[in-house]
Amino acid sequence: MAFISLFDVIGPNMVGPSSSHTAGAASMALLARRLFTGRIKKVRFTLYGSFAQTYRGHGTDRALLGGIMGFQTDDLRIRDSLTLAREQGLCYEFITSSELGDEHPNTADMDMEGTGGEHLFVRGVSLGGGKVKIVRLNQIEVDFTGEYSTLVVSQTDKPGVVAHITKALSEKNVNIAFMRLYREERGARAYTIVESDEKIPEDVTDKIRENPCVSNVILVQI
Repeated sequence: MAFISLFDVIGPNMVGPSSSHTAGAASMALLARRLFTGRIKKVRFTLYGSFAQTYRGHGTDRALLGGIMGFQTDDLRIRDSLTLAREQGLCYEFITSSELGDEHPNTADMDMEGTGGEHLFVRGVSLGGGKVKIVRLNQIEVDFTGEYSTLVVSQTDKPGVVAHITKALSEKNVNIAFMRLYREERGARAYTIVESDEKIPEDVTDKIRENPCVSNVILVQI
């Protein structure tokens, strides 16, 4: 039998009535924000399943937008996030979709545009009890939770790139908890995602970027 903690039952400190629909929504959007390099000027949310059916009543819209603006799950500003976004010049749109497929019923797409032309598509899932995971970056299926310090390397799928990443981490004595490679197809765009139990030294990103096949490195610390 899997172990269930008290926090899985009562959920995290939060604003709103539901750990899945508000705390989870805020957490996944906050994680998406941390993956975005730049200042967000526009975000389009596509809601599926139960998110699409109840997002106004449960405050999922305000929680998602609050997370995108950097608010934690217990930040009281979430209640006013729609107004605050307009005041900050952040354009937003909520779309509902019935095309869920095999995805979890608490699923949201976050399509972000930056002031410098940056773009990132993130699909997140709220698993219950405030826990979340990211299941897609742009068009590549991934799987990570943000519960660990996470290194996301965007690269071209070429021989030697993963070895370069592991060598850079080894030189900084980083203890790898999980490491996975996700790719569109052989030789195309890929992501290497590394999770560690401890903080990852910031300067390891500069070393990883030295490989010409690496296009971007994002570090999300616990």
